[in-house]
Amino acid sequence: MQDEVRDKSVAFVIRMGKNGGKLTADILKWAIRQYQRQANESQHGKQSVKSLVGQGDGVQNIEITDKNIKSFERVARKYGVDFALKKDPAQGRYLVFFKARDADALNAAFAEYTAKTLNREKGKPSIKKQLSHFKQLVMGQSVDREKHRGKGGIEH
Repeated sequence: MQDEVRDKSVAFVIRMGKNGGKLTADILKWAIRQYQRQANESQHGKQSVKSLVGQGDGVQNIEITDKNIKSFERVARKYGVDFALKKDPAQGRYLVFFKARDADALNAAFAEYTAKTLNREKGKPSIKKQLSHFKQLVMGQSVDREKHRGKGGIEH
């Protein structure tokens, strides 16, 4: 009986070793194919200037003086524009490099971006200004409060 169990267990281990090795090889082949497919696809959105130029579609650039670049990045990603940002430290400006074929999409992205920034400046007053205004209102209102021990509360 013990010999039979031993023989079956050895056969089982050998069979699983062969199948497990094949399964591991198949998984590795799949992972390599996925990696190669991803490497061959072009990037979209923000990337380095070198990778943008390396795609060979021709590159144009424009200057931005605004310091709020994150909101521009959101709008550019929304329109699917491939771009690269480079800061010019001497002048404090940003150069936005983009593919020549993305010019129309970039124009639409800039139109939305400028509309957002203008609406933000016009639409909402400063919170500090509002706070100081309400402080002045509260300081102007002086309420005389007297405490009466007999009644236990505050009277106006």
